[in-house]
Amino acid sequence: MALLLQLRTVSGLRGKADRIAKAAFRGLSFYTRVIENCEDEARFDETFRWPVASSIDGNEILEIQVFNYSKVFTNRLIGTFRMVLQKVVEEGQVEVTDTLIDDNNSAIQTSISIEIRYQALDGTVGAWNDKEFLETPSVHSEGDGRYPLETDSLLSGHRQGLDISPGKSNQQSAERTFRRAGKGVFSAMKLGKTRPSKDDHRKQDEPAVLEAEDLDQKAIRQGGRLEPDTISLASVTAVTTNVSNKRSKPDIKMEPSAGRPMDYQVSITIIEARQLVGLNMDPMVCVEVGEEKKYTSMKESTNCPYYNEYFVFDFHVPPDVMFDKIIKLSVIHSKNLLRSGTLVGSFKMDVGTVYTQPEHQFYHKWAILSDPEDLTAGLKGYLKCDIAVVGKGDNIKTPHKSNETEEEDIEGNLLLPDGVPAERQWARFYVKIYRAEGLPRMNTSIMANVKKAFIGDNKDLVDPYVQVVFAGQKGKTSVQKSSYEPLWNEQIIFTEMFPPLCKRIKVQIRDSDKVNDVAIGTHFIDLRKISNEGDKGFLPTFGPAWVNMYGSTRNYTLMDEHQELNEGLGEGVSFRARLLLSLAVEILDTTNPEINSSTEVQVEQAPSVADNCTGKMEEFFLFGAFLEATMIDRKIGDKPINFEVTIGNYGNQIDGMTKPILQRKKEGRNGDEEESELLQNSSEDEGDEDGELVSVSSSQPVKPLVTDRNYFHLPYFEKKPCIYIKSWWQDQRRRLYNANIMDKIADKLEEGLNDVQEMIKTEKPHPERRLRGVLEELSSGCLRFVTLADKDQHHSSHTRLDRERLKSCMRELENMGQQATTLRSQVKKNTMKDKLKLVQNFLQKLRFLVDEPQHTIPDVFIWMMSNNKRIAYARIPSKDILYSIVDEEMGKDCAKVKTVFLKLPGKRGFGPAGWTVQAKMEIYLWLGLSKQRKDFLSGLPCGFEEKKTARGQNLPSFPPISLLYTKKQVFQLRAHMYQARSLFAADSSGLSDPFARVFFISQSQCTEVLNETLCPTWDQLLVFDNVELYGEVHEMRDDPPIIVIEIYDQDTVGRADFMGRTFAKPVVKMSDEHYCPPRFPPQLEYYQIYRGNSTAGDLLAAFELLQIGPGGKSDLPPIDGPTDMDRGPILPVPLGIRPVLSKYRVEILFWGLRDLKRVNLAQVDRPRVDIECAGKGVQSSLIQNYKKNPNFSTLVKWFEVDLPENELLHPPLNIRVVDCRAFGRYTLVGSHAVSSLRKFIYRPPDKKAQQWNMTAKHLNGYLAMTNRAHRSRPTGEIVVNMEPEVPIKKMETMVKLDANSDAVVKVDVSEEEKEKKKKKKKGGEDEGLEEEEVDESMLDWWSKYFASIETMKEQLRQQEAAAAEAEEKEEVDIAEGFKGQVKNKEKSKTPKDDKKKKQPSAPELPEKKKKQKIDELKVFNKELEAEFDNFEDWLHTFNLLRGKIGDNDDNATEEERIVGRFKGSICVYKVPLPDDITKEAGYDPNFGMFQGIPSNDPINVLVRVYVVRATDLHPADINGKADPYIAIKLGKTDIKDKENYISKQLNPVFGKSFDIEATFPMESMLTVAVYDWDLVGTDDLIGETKIDLENRYYSKHRATCGMSQTYSIYGYNTWRDPMKPSQILSKLCKDGKVDGPHFGPGGRVKVANRVFTGPTEIEDENGQKKQTDEHLALTVLRHWEDIPWAGCKLVPEHVETRPLLNPDKPGIEQGRLEMWVDMFPMDMPAPGPATDISPRKPKKYELRVIVWNTDEVILEDDDYFTGEKSSDIFVRGWLKGQQEDKQDTDVHYHSLTGEGNFNWRYIFPFDYLMAEEKIVISKKESMFSWDETEYKIPARLTLQVWDADHFSADDFLGAIELDLNRFPRGAKTAKQCSLEMVTNEAEMPMISIFKQKRVKGWWPFVARDENDELEVTGKVEAELHLLTEEEAEKSPAGLARNEPDPLEKPNRPDTAFLWFLNPLKSIRYLICTRYKWLIIKILLALLLLIMVALFLYSMPGYMVKKLLGA
Repeated sequence: MALLLQLRTVSGLRGKADRIAKAAFRGLSFYTRVIENCEDEARFDETFRWPVASSIDGNEILEIQVFNYSKVFTNRLIGTFRMVLQKVVEEGQVEVTDTLIDDNNSAIQTSISIEIRYQALDGTVGAWNDKEFLETPSVHSEGDGRYPLETDSLLSGHRQGLDISPGKSNQQSAERTFRRAGKGVFSAMKLGKTRPSKDDHRKQDEPAVLEAEDLDQKAIRQGGRLEPDTISLASVTAVTTNVSNKRSKPDIKMEPSAGRPMDYQVSITIIEARQLVGLNMDPMVCVEVGEEKKYTSMKESTNCPYYNEYFVFDFHVPPDVMFDKIIKLSVIHSKNLLRSGTLVGSFKMDVGTVYTQPEHQFYHKWAILSDPEDLTAGLKGYLKCDIAVVGKGDNIKTPHKSNETEEEDIEGNLLLPDGVPAERQWARFYVKIYRAEGLPRMNTSIMANVKKAFIGDNKDLVDPYVQVVFAGQKGKTSVQKSSYEPLWNEQIIFTEMFPPLCKRIKVQIRDSDKVNDVAIGTHFIDLRKISNEGDKGFLPTFGPAWVNMYGSTRNYTLMDEHQELNEGLGEGVSFRARLLLSLAVEILDTTNPEINSSTEVQVEQAPSVADNCTGKMEEFFLFGAFLEATMIDRKIGDKPINFEVTIGNYGNQIDGMTKPILQRKKEGRNGDEEESELLQNSSEDEGDEDGELVSVSSSQPVKPLVTDRNYFHLPYFEKKPCIYIKSWWQDQRRRLYNANIMDKIADKLEEGLNDVQEMIKTEKPHPERRLRGVLEELSSGCLRFVTLADKDQHHSSHTRLDRERLKSCMRELENMGQQATTLRSQVKKNTMKDKLKLVQNFLQKLRFLVDEPQHTIPDVFIWMMSNNKRIAYARIPSKDILYSIVDEEMGKDCAKVKTVFLKLPGKRGFGPAGWTVQAKMEIYLWLGLSKQRKDFLSGLPCGFEEKKTARGQNLPSFPPISLLYTKKQVFQLRAHMYQARSLFAADSSGLSDPFARVFFISQSQCTEVLNETLCPTWDQLLVFDNVELYGEVHEMRDDPPIIVIEIYDQDTVGRADFMGRTFAKPVVKMSDEHYCPPRFPPQLEYYQIYRGNSTAGDLLAAFELLQIGPGGKSDLPPIDGPTDMDRGPILPVPLGIRPVLSKYRVEILFWGLRDLKRVNLAQVDRPRVDIECAGKGVQSSLIQNYKKNPNFSTLVKWFEVDLPENELLHPPLNIRVVDCRAFGRYTLVGSHAVSSLRKFIYRPPDKKAQQWNMTAKHLNGYLAMTNRAHRSRPTGEIVVNMEPEVPIKKMETMVKLDANSDAVVKVDVSEEEKEKKKKKKKGGEDEGLEEEEVDESMLDWWSKYFASIETMKEQLRQQEAAAAEAEEKEEVDIAEGFKGQVKNKEKSKTPKDDKKKKQPSAPELPEKKKKQKIDELKVFNKELEAEFDNFEDWLHTFNLLRGKIGDNDDNATEEERIVGRFKGSICVYKVPLPDDITKEAGYDPNFGMFQGIPSNDPINVLVRVYVVRATDLHPADINGKADPYIAIKLGKTDIKDKENYISKQLNPVFGKSFDIEATFPMESMLTVAVYDWDLVGTDDLIGETKIDLENRYYSKHRATCGMSQTYSIYGYNTWRDPMKPSQILSKLCKDGKVDGPHFGPGGRVKVANRVFTGPTEIEDENGQKKQTDEHLALTVLRHWEDIPWAGCKLVPEHVETRPLLNPDKPGIEQGRLEMWVDMFPMDMPAPGPATDISPRKPKKYELRVIVWNTDEVILEDDDYFTGEKSSDIFVRGWLKGQQEDKQDTDVHYHSLTGEGNFNWRYIFPFDYLMAEEKIVISKKESMFSWDETEYKIPARLTLQVWDADHFSADDFLGAIELDLNRFPRGAKTAKQCSLEMVTNEAEMPMISIFKQKRVKGWWPFVARDENDELEVTGKVEAELHLLTEEEAEKSPAGLARNEPDPLEKPNRPDTAFLWFLNPLKSIRYLICTRYKWLIIKILLALLLLIMVALFLYSMPGYMVKKLLGA
């Protein structure tokens, strides 16, 4: 259904102007092209088509508006034409000529002539044919040859003849495949040079890119838009990837990446566990990843063990395998050598879940442990851990490690991905397996063949069963013996927490075999795609639906090389089977007692499903035509080649199933095992219209012809072979239709986004307008989907998933449409970047929704066969070629000519083999219902005759067996190959000898070979003559075939190496068109070159295809090359196409060479650098002796060169280093290509830009480098008052300072905030701090460090909060669509901006006078280089490369190819420069633009390296630990600090500084490594980091010695630099030619035009005050970036965090090192001694605990005799982690009330680190350990109450654990002591023993009862007393009740010892009272027993007597 409008002319226009028209219907508007300088008549002759989904109602209106077009202003409306469509609906076709009306609805004299036609769904409007529309080719102005274009396009947005490309006329239809839309250079995707999409299953390429040219171009915009804002749907890019009528885009992606193994590292830190269920357990944790298990140590008798152990697992597997591995953490209780222990609880998630987290990690999160054996149990405890998964090249930012003091909020930090509820429930997953069909034969056993030979037993040789794997559990169905169509009807039930943390369920059909089972096919069900977690979401559900399985080819061999494909790794190359299954989930109600609580996998029978449940069987028809087969790899050999197309098993002649797949009544197909008939007949009742339609699935074998050295082609000239296949599938097209609609919306969006990015990249004006257009398209596309899908709601054969998915897709798209509309109004220039990110999220979401989990029709495979062997294949998703009457639903390649590249199957396609094209095919495909097949040929290029088989001769819908083209056009192709850049290094020298080979149809030509370059400028025109193309003329013009360009490296011996490939689309000129602007001559464009999946450079070229008319070649435009160059037969690129050049000067700063490696085993001795750019160049001076001094003697040289005006076309600059050997020989050492000169271009400042910072921007960072002060300075002073009066963010920023303080007055807002937060944070500790920190002498460097870390964490937290807030705001804004939000935006951004300053905060004086604030330093959680872009402010480092790039992507790391580094810089500028620069005072012409750079003579420097600590080291020993020590290497100095290794520690604190004297430049690369000490053997390198000291030393950021925050001359914060702040300031001012510093009265200093204020007094050690300017100077230095011209940020006093890397594991972090480096030149005064950062020694303390009494202890024992409840109580205590020194009181026997009296003293000596709040213990790990290991553990005192038993083990009654830093204050009396004190800690007053020193009170003992509830099991009265070691020595005390200071004996009541003292008494008590009646009963019973016994004894004798009568 469609409405078509042909807009012919608008006449009676007034004046002369550019005209444009807009046609709108149902909210979708199209624009025509712009008609330029048109007077009274505008001939548009354009056709628009609106596909309509619902019938048009007679009252609907079509509206056409005509405008005067303006490039700059908005277009002015001339008039409007509106028409009610009633007549159109009735008659189907109407022609109208009518006048327009103006705004006031009055008619004007302008009239319009149109034709409208309507094609209804049922085809009621007769048979119609596009051609009728265009019967009158419109008469054009002479020579303008515009062809009216037919439209039968794919997408709502299409219309003809419109191209926005500036500088081109409308002669290209919008529908050309790769519209060369704009003339911009970088069309990365122009012509489908596609970027390989990351995931393999999505083959769509990204679409072509549109360029919007600079507004100031003279070329008038040819494609109209109204306000540039509303590029409406009609705009060119609206057209999706399939830009064309007849062609769709090729996939450039050649190499499969899915199955390739990669390196992964899973690192897990188990920190601690809490609230484990169970009494007095000995827990350990088992960490399992996949198959590997590791264990932590065991902690004794505790249920909150602290481990802090780190585990690393390394894997080398494909990503799919990796992400399906399960991580399982289980806590096991009392495991030892003999017993396996009992499982307390476990937690599992898959690796993929971790990898999808931000930063690929969970940090400090609590895993909830549950017991898989017992569903009803609830939670079993929490385990705190860090989990990170690192792939190669991922770097993980670890949050800063520091003391975790705050009490954690467990519930708020659970180890769950976002959006998963904390309370997960148990659920049952029912996977029902019904049946399978189409299995391949698997004659695995040779025996089967033998049996068959002997007995003729011809059974099916496959015994299938299905195995389902989910969350680490496996279930299997039964085995169906010998069946190709097994029927199972079984269900496999998994029990797992819901939502599960495992993403995929793996369903695999396997063949059971005695030897080994093999997979037949694998399918993964992604749970995210079959469920939805939203409010209106649904539980996972699936089917019943068929899933198709793909894998290796079906011919069975014993060793299948592609077996991995069947396991689901990599892209399947053939259909294997289809399986009918369904999945349902039921959430369990665990309270229900009947529930089966086992979590074992169960398998049971399931009811079968009806045959038609998956849809009605329909006959489908697949038609294909091969239009071209070229670029066939010559390795295949010249045997005849044919192509086979299969869909499922249909069409598969070699190894398809010979039995009918579907035994339906209707389609019984014959065919016998032996004959393997080629043709499968369809049933009789089809015969009526088709004759007998017999499938023809393969082309005739044809012998290939030679194209060139590498490739063959097949002679498919005028005769094109066809194939057609009938197949039967369930009709579930709806699923595919919906996916297609979304796919097209996504393609269009992706294309639009590429455009926008392209515009940003090439700095085109107004990218935001384009983005608005993209959003408009998106929202209308979404609304369109909703209307189309709405009809689909009630379909009978829908599964539940279909219905739910449809609903959620409609919701999502409706929502997305609204958000897009809202966003559109918010897109402004400045919000562009953020909004672009949001729109990219839309794209990801769309792509996710497109993927349909329930399969329908299997994919189509095209195989190239040579000699009946399968060689190469292409796989085409069936949805892409599916036909539908509604345009949007049609597959994007349906009825299109698609360029397909065949590739090798499976692993063969990895690496170089996968890069060579096996064959390039132009193929046309159409798939649809047989009954819809009448126009299956509609998309083919016109001008052919059909050749049919004999029986189908006269039947119109019978498919042809081949097409014979009668029309052919002859063309000449001109390929203008200008240059390439950033190519691939193919030779060992690190360079290549590149040439390009251009393929078009069956011809190929090469450019010349240019030796030794990665940036060849060929400047060559290749002419292809007599190119014959078949089809209609106009189609050629819109749809020329694509050109393939391959780049090779010429080798003297052997074949040329492949270096990359790209595609292009030529600009076409027909013989009757003029060769004139704006389309011709074409402009050069960049095409992205690919090698496999990785990019390999760019090609700058242009292509034009010129029709050879009747007059022959003489009519073609002449080739006018530049006259000055004669290159023999080689034609240069003609004028007009080659870029316009102008003169530039390139200045090179030669500084020096570093780290040159040997070349051919010889050392480099006399190197030289050659610079070349565009054929010109310069050489550096020769370095005479590289060893002695690797710097150059002449610093600056220059050369002049002609470069293109357009900076984007600048050629690369090549840097080569050669070594001059004896006898004039040169050896290439290495080379570097600077691919873009843009960052080195210097543009003279604009006189008008008064604002200094504006110019700075223009200078592109040059100023920082050149440092000159000749700019006109703004006059007037700017007073930088360091106390802003305006309260920003409602914060007080004024700071009152005391006279006696030595603090700076400058306070940043951000700092202010920090302080406030800090105080809040320390709130609890304030009282304590007051006592501790009165004394400055207490503070040391570590105080400063820990304070800074707190600040850093606080900042990060704020940043996150701010970001989250901004994001929420954003979402709210979008959702509600409210506009007035810009203000809030600004507000919410301020905290972020403040954060960016990240300056260490200035001290603020807190309220308490006495307390001083700690000065801080800046902790960077990355390298310093990252913060100050590599210190390349004027000295750049260029890596010199050499050697080939490895063949597989894995090893192609640049690191291994680096052979040295060149230091220097480049400056490029147009000559001549303005005079004022060169006339400036102090300008030295020798240095050109590099004024004021220091000399590069050798210089002696004292380097002081401070190493603070390392974190997260990779374990190096078997025990999962390492013994790290530091090794430092600088030049010849090599320091190994081996004796100070730290035993068994992965987070060692080194706290060391090393002084090294070095000479720059010879020794400038500092390596700091961490080694693992080994007793035997060599020490292993854990990781190392390298620092380039030279760049730091010379940098303007002054990285020699960081500026501290305040200036003080004694104490922990002494100024480290030998130069005082005032000296540094004067030097900086002098160097930067800045006026100043002028110190004035009243604490003011003036620098340039800024005035700073601050304090002027300093206090020395003795408290004497002195006047000083240092504070002021420091204030200026800390704000140096605010100084005009010379300003830049200076490096603050800092600690940097550097990743440690190990060359053996490239790219994966092995830990991080915190350190910093100071450098002091030796010719300056010597610096003071190094700051002492040695680790704080723990302080020795003694904790005395007196247990006075217990009360209310539960009574455990029943007395043997009295039966009374009593307990024999004793109390055990220890300081956490030191169970071995536990201490017990004596036993209070026989307590009847739970009261116990002890008066017992424990004494615990311990070492304590105040700053980290940890106890330090050193002990040997085991008897075999060489040395002691140091552990740091939290200070926790554990007290337990026990019941003593004489013979059995003592019973544990309860315990309490007190964290000595914060524990509840004891209750005054036993009554007030309650459970609250443990459970409700938040509200209790907390105290710290380190502040209180002495505490006494009652505390509760607790334990868990049977229901896991906590209960009080007793109370203890205790006294804690903390003493330092000295105090303890002064007042000693004895253990227990011993001397000295003994405690008195407890007064215990005498009941306790009653029966020991008076046995008789107790016996009487027992007999008389308790057991009297019992004893009597026993006696009576005994009497009775004796009597019975006597009776039995005497009875026999008595009887005998009686009987015998004796």
